[in-house]
Amino acid sequence: MNHSIYSADRSTHLKVVAVALVAGIAVAGFGISARTGSDEGLTQTARVIKAGKPVVITSSNASLVR
Repeated sequence: MNHSIYSADRSTHLKVVAVALVAGIAVAGFGISARTGSDEGLTQTARVIKAGKPVVITSSNASLVR
């Protein structure tokens, strides 16, 4: 028995491809079902914040004269 993928015959290559395809579909299906199945109100909404009046914040008590 040779354990090299280079010297494997066509049926072995097809088996490897089939197993990889089935595993990929299974992982994708599990990911989609886990994402859509556990919706517990975790939706995100956009909030709009309007700018108010300008505010000046300083660390000194000196008054500003303009």
